[in-house]
Amino acid sequence: MSVPQSETTQTTISPVNLQPVVERTYPTFQVLEATIARAAAAQKEWAALPLAERIAIGQKFIDEFTSMGERVPAELTKQMGRPISQGAGEVRGFLERARYMLSIAEANLKDIPLEDTDKPGFRRFMKRVPLGVVLVIAPWNFPYLTAINSVFPAIIAGNAVILKPSPQTPLSAERFALALHRAGVPQDIVIPLHLSPELTKQAIQNPLVKFVSFTGSVVGGHTVEEAAVSAPGFKGVALELGGKDPAYVRADADLDYTAAELVDGAMFNSGQSCCAIERIYVHESVYDDFVSKVVGVVKGYKLGDPNQPETNLGPVVSLASAQRIRKQVADAVAAGAKTLIPEDLFAMAKQDTCYVAPQVLVDVNHTMDIMMEETFGPVVGIQKVSSDEEAVKLMNDSPYGLTASIWTNAAEHPESEEAFLKLEDQIECGTVFLNRCDYLDPALAWTGVKNSGRGVSLSKFGYDQLTRAKNVHMKIKTT
Repeated sequence: MSVPQSETTQTTISPVNLQPVVERTYPTFQVLEATIARAAAAQKEWAALPLAERIAIGQKFIDEFTSMGERVPAELTKQMGRPISQGAGEVRGFLERARYMLSIAEANLKDIPLEDTDKPGFRRFMKRVPLGVVLVIAPWNFPYLTAINSVFPAIIAGNAVILKPSPQTPLSAERFALALHRAGVPQDIVIPLHLSPELTKQAIQNPLVKFVSFTGSVVGGHTVEEAAVSAPGFKGVALELGGKDPAYVRADADLDYTAAELVDGAMFNSGQSCCAIERIYVHESVYDDFVSKVVGVVKGYKLGDPNQPETNLGPVVSLASAQRIRKQVADAVAAGAKTLIPEDLFAMAKQDTCYVAPQVLVDVNHTMDIMMEETFGPVVGIQKVSSDEEAVKLMNDSPYGLTASIWTNAAEHPESEEAFLKLEDQIECGTVFLNRCDYLDPALAWTGVKNSGRGVSLSKFGYDQLTRAKNVHMKIKTT
């Protein structure tokens, strides 16, 4: 949690021990305006640099960040409480996405000639041009993984970036920018800024800011959208928001594999992921066996000090978050749900701390928030279904639509793969997985529907969002 200390500073409170760990000062309004103006001026020179040179700098950035990556896990643990054993995964994912987006940059940013259909005496081509200054508002839960989706391709495409990190993880933006600057990206092309809510609104509404990329809550998304809509002109906005991601376990699923994978998808980072598994639908013929296996896996988790290598479940981000998660579970129980994990198995899970015991609930239904509203904690509800049709209906009965997964033995049963392909076509979400979950493939477009937001990052479409099309139509012969 971040506690405002005054109108000019922010202090990050670690959920590990509720002690302050980082303090940063906000700029004044005048400094913010001047900073954005510098970025806008520098962007014109940066965009004029040949794409090949920007790509070469991007490769140097990957090398720079690789060399400093060992420091990232401990810093994240200190700031937001993720177990240090899980921090290296964010570094690997960050670099994987950077390498992929760099590898496709030339193909997706070069001019597109129309020679095959040009008439005699004419020449036409299309080009992708940068937008200008892009404001990226990053979250705390995966501050590097989310920021790389927009910041890196925006810079390679020729934009300048103002990077506003969450006040919970301020060091992430500073380290990201440092690696870019060391690689040769000019200081004013990527600028980390710590901003209050009021200053963030002013940045969104600054006419020199041409595009805003926001990752966070639905409430936060509405705030960003409203600020952008009320600004002069028509500013582009990308919103990567919440999720209540479902999984469906079919009758022929490999239950040992599926239980372990889905528990990991629900509990990794204490469930604090937009694409965490938060609800599971299981065919009635394997329901009891599957639930038993899930309970066995969860009981083996170790909730504790995230600085210890054996810990695989740390605190949630704040006391307020812990209280909200506990209340959602308590409300479900009051409405008839049953908890399967005794809290006394996890001694660290105490009131007035950020340590929340993992929990599995059964006898749940869609009248309960636990199956409808984002939990963002180490909790999952499991509901029995009698058919594929019932599972799809329940999976779609949600205000969210980020990812979904179906678990079935496609390797041994070709008809199960065919069934998956029929089912995935009916599911309302951005990504459907078969036999995996909670993963972003940088070659695939990261997107969602309904309250999970709008816009696209990663893949070849990620560059489209950060550039605009410009046409050149030449009539060379005039006689």
